[in-house]
Order: sequence, then C-alpha cells, then structure tokens
Amino acid sequence: MANFTKTLLLGAAGVLAMTAAATAEPVELNVWTIDRQADPGYNYVMADEFMKLHPEIKINIKRVEFADWANDVMRAVATGTTPDVAYVDNPNTPFLSAKGALLDLTPYLAESKIVDTSKIFPGPLSSVTWDGKIYGLPRGSNTIALYYNADMFKAAGLDPEKPPQTWAELYETAKKLTDPAKNVYGLAFSANSNEEGTFQFLPWAQSTGADFDHIADDGAVRALEVWQKIIDEKLASPDTLIRGQYDSMASFNAQNAAMGISGPWELPRMSKDAKFDFRVALLPTEKAGDTRASALGEGNNVIFAKSKHPKEAFLYLEYMYSQMPRVWNEFGFLPSYPVEAKDPKWADQYAVFAESMKYARVRGPSPDWAKISKAISTGIQQALTHQADAKTALTTAQTTIDGIVKK
Repeated sequence: MANFTKTLLLGAAGVLAMTAAATAEPVELNVWTIDRQADPGYNYVMADEFMKLHPEIKINIKRVEFADWANDVMRAVATGTTPDVAYVDNPNTPFLSAKGALLDLTPYLAESKIVDTSKIFPGPLSSVTWDGKIYGLPRGSNTIALYYNADMFKAAGLDPEKPPQTWAELYETAKKLTDPAKNVYGLAFSANSNEEGTFQFLPWAQSTGADFDHIADDGAVRALEVWQKIIDEKLASPDTLIRGQYDSMASFNAQNAAMGISGPWELPRMSKDAKFDFRVALLPTEKAGDTRASALGEGNNVIFAKSKHPKEAFLYLEYMYSQMPRVWNEFGFLPSYPVEAKDPKWADQYAVFAESMKYARVRGPSPDWAKISKAISTGIQQALTHQADAKTALTTAQTTIDGIVKK
C-alpha cells in the first residue's frame, strides 16, 4: 500500500509538473530598435519570425527615435532599465562595451554553430570588438551615395548617364535643377546637429585626406564651404540643418529635390513612393581622380549585460545573423559577411552601393565617439548658420577633439 501510495503521489507530481510546464509564461525579451514598422521594419519582421520558431519566447519591441537614442540608452544604463537586446549604431558600440554595459558574447560565440565571426567584413567586425572581445553582431552594413532623378536630368537637358563626379559638377548640376517656382531644390542631404550630420560630412572631408581627428585640415574646410554655398544659394532646403536623412529623402521621393545623399536603406520605401526613374552614383570628390571615401553605416545587435535572459537573447541574435542573405532585398542593408545575393532587387543600385562599400570607413572606433561627433556636427552648424567661418568652426571642433583623443 505504501509503495502504491508513493507511486500515485509521484505520478500526480509528474502530471502537475507537466501541467505547470504547459502553462508556464514565455520568457519575455525587451528589444529596442530605431526601425519603423511599415518600411518594412527589420526588427519587427525578425521578431515575428523568431517567435513562430520559438513560441516559448515573447519579444516586446520598443521603437526609439534615432535622434533620441543616445539619451534614452544612457538613461537606461544609469537607472538599470536597459532592454535585453537593442540596435546600437556602430560607432557607439565601443562606448557601451568599454563601460561594461554590454554582454561579452565571446563565450556564446565559441559554442555557436551558426555564427562565424571570421567571415564578417573587417569594418563591421571592428565596430563590435573591444579589448579583444566581441560585444555584438552586425545586422547589416550600409554606406551613402548620390541618388538622382533621371527624369529631371532629362527635362533640364542633362545626361542621366553622366551624374556629377566632382564637387563643382555637383554644385552646377544642383543649380540647373533648382526650380523655386515648382518648389524643387537641386539637392537634399542632412546637416543636422547629431550623428547624421557628422555621418554625411565625414566622407567629404576624408576624400581630401582629412579625418575626424584632423577635421580642421584645409580639405575639410573646403568641403564645408561647399555645403555652405549650396545652402546659402538655396540649392538645398533651409531645413537641411534640422532634417535627418529619412525626412530629407522624403522630399526626393516627392520630387521636391532632384538629387539626394543617403544610403541603401531608402530603397524599400523609395521603390513604393518614388514615381520616377531614380538612379545612384558614387559620391562626388573634390577633383576627378581623388581618393574616394564613404561612410560605414548601419548598426549592431547587442545584448545588455543586465539581461536576465542572455541565452534566449543570444538565440535571437543568432537568428538575425542567419538571415543576412535577405537583408538587401528586404531591408536595403548591405550584407556584413559574404552572401550570395540571389536575383537582387535594384540590381544597378546594388552594384553602386557594393562599390561604395570599398571606400566606407569606420567612424572611430572610439569609446568617446559621441563627444567627437558632437564637436564635428556643432562645427558644421556654426559654419552653415554663419556663426563662424568654416575654418574657425572646424578649428574649434578640432580643439575639442584633441582634448578627447589625447587625454
């Protein structure tokens, strides 16, 4: 009888255990992203697919405006309210890594059957590496180039097969394409006072031999003077100083700008909104034959160190990494490791952006990049609003940067 009772109790315990397992709440991962859900939003798509494969894991997504990202994340780090997983712009990853805010993925990667970090391109890999350890995985890469409206080129008597190759040609082309009567500007770009302004300006400076730590060099000054001339002569909208890349390219899609500087992430939206023949060319250089430069953009998927579910979070990172062959066709990202792009959408544009990636440069890397970037974007704003001439504004920025990188 005792044995029977014991067996009965054990069986009941097993049933209760199975019932508890069946009714257990799923693990919840909080994920922060800058994606817009309707563009299509990368993290929204990835999360939906992942949850179908892993019904025991629920993903809650919070969208953070790009302009607010740094403040929101630093506030979360300070208050211990960080998400489990987040998008981090690639130049900001070293800062969070150096501060101990991110989970060291090195031991997880050693056991992974999906991720091979040796295949990741050097630029994206350097952005997630700090002190010999890896703190994130790139979700894709990008760079910037010159979009142009081939229909407007033809209407203005310009050859769309010959987009501008130099700064002077860009200026003259923008002048010919500007039509105030039709509310059309020649060029759209972003010169706002955050990372996007720095991101767009650096390639202009770098193609002359300047760089973030030599931002007051003569070539960078000449580049800023070209920006100033374009805005002063109203070849670009006055709100170039406050618009991000997303909004500036909306004016290109609406045919209120004949050319625009931005990246491949625009293509999914542009293919729906732009009702004209749009093409892409490499960024112009100061003179024909000059060294080319472009920006290395996009960001990384990271896990914050205080995540209570690091294993489940890493599963999500692995899944996103495994979907790299899709990123071009679906999200307008360039792959961060070699993949076979089967029947790529926007094949001509893909070829240009793939070529531009050869010239893309990492911003930094530096754990103090946010301060460096702010000094540069402040200098840009001072010159474009005529608070200072370009040389003075960039010299002031250089003094600030010297104090950061030489401390």
